Amino acid sequence: MFTTTVCAALSAAGLAIALLTAYRRRFRRATKIAALSLVPVGLAMAGLVKLGGKVGKATGDWATDLVFKPSVWGGFGVLAVAVVLWVAQRFAGERAKRKAGGGAAAAPAAAPAASQPALGAGRAGKSRGSAPATTGRRGSGSGSGSGDEDFSDIEAILKKHGI
Repeated sequence: MFTTTVCAALSAAGLAIALLTAYRRRFRRATKIAALSLVPVGLAMAGLVKLGGKVGKATGDWATDLVFKPSVWGGFGVLAVAVVLWVAQRFAGERAKRKAGGGAAAAPAAAPAASQPALGAGRAGKSRGSAPATTGRRGSGSGSGSGDEDFSDIEAILKKHGI
């Protein structure tokens, strides 16, 4: 009785976390969490886990329960659903990687000049003693036109992730 209560509480907490994760639109991760949270209750229903008391049943008792108790069948069914969910999220992840892999070769993940500091020229100008009004962002970015490119890159990344 204690084992079933603990396993049910663990599974309920895991399923609640999976629902919150799905609410955040992270469905693959939610599927993985749901699959893992079904394992404790499946093991308890199948009679494969025992907390406290006698360590284990005799083989004949467990086999008798397997044949005559539908709850043991249900436990194996819950474990099967957990395995199916786990495999489904793995296949969905591989499919997403293949789908993203085709478009990733055409456009780089980040612009080549993205690692350069945005205010590097402005700070260098201030240390040399020039006026702050002439060394602002507009002065350093207007010649290269990198401001528009940065926003288009950000838009492309957000569209790629569906945001």
